[in-house]
Amino acid sequence: GLHDLDVGGKRVLVRVDFNVPMEGVQLTDDTRIRAALPTILHLISGGAKIILVTHFGRPKGFDVAFSTLPLAEHLSRLMGQRVKHVVDCIGPEVEAVISELKEGDVLLLENVRFYKEETENDPEFARKLASLADVYVNDAFGAAHRAHASTEGVTRYFDQCAAGLLMEREIKYLSKVLRSPERPFVT
Repeated sequence: GLHDLDVGGKRVLVRVDFNVPMEGVQLTDDTRIRAALPTILHLISGGAKIILVTHFGRPKGFDVAFSTLPLAEHLSRLMGQRVKHVVDCIGPEVEAVISELKEGDVLLLENVRFYKEETENDPEFARKLASLADVYVNDAFGAAHRAHASTEGVTRYFDQCAAGLLMEREIKYLSKVLRSPERPFVT
């Protein structure tokens, strides 16, 4: 799991689920962002360079209404440290920003669903995403059932992959319910 990874000085791509409800530019419920904090803080304490990737809504191509910028700003406020943001999720501009990251820095990539290749689980797109980092952590429990490039495709290009703390907690909870539910049990 996450505790077994040595992330010091490494670039860690973390798939989070920041698909949060918005009204206009106002975030109405930040539960999913808060749920990712334990994993992010654990990686910061380990000296990682953290690259967060999420989907947000169902945009048809690039659409500023579905930008992850307000999410980066909200996360900055929650953490009391600046979360950087880039206007894409792959490519030379993104790589340049990542090359400048210091240990403990957090970067949120632009919405991965701006590319149809994400939902198509396109291998080349997954490879480009994976090339941004040394280690992969999936903490997007709400998106883990989908075989998309940022959840499943990228795992083929990493030697080290782990579940995040939220994912671990959810799996433990579900396993307990499936194996030895408290009775009476209703589903």
